[in-house]
Amino acid sequence: MSTSKDPLHGLTLQAILTDLVEHYGWDGLAQRIDIRCFKSDPSIKSSLTFLRKTPWAREKVEALYVKLKR
Repeated sequence: MSTSKDPLHGLTLQAILTDLVEHYGWDGLAQRIDIRCFKSDPSIKSSLTFLRKTPWAREKVEALYVKLKR
């Protein structure tokens, strides 16, 4: 049985984002990651669209998630 060392293994971006929003709320997320889709009329759907097109933003979201889960 191999276990992945990657904390994001098997997680969708949607699952990660949902978890972060539940933990920090949109305001808390916007304070930690300065992107407009978290500040202006935020939704999971619009944020996912942005994050899938924007690698640097996605990396920040994933890094915050890894930090949260440590």
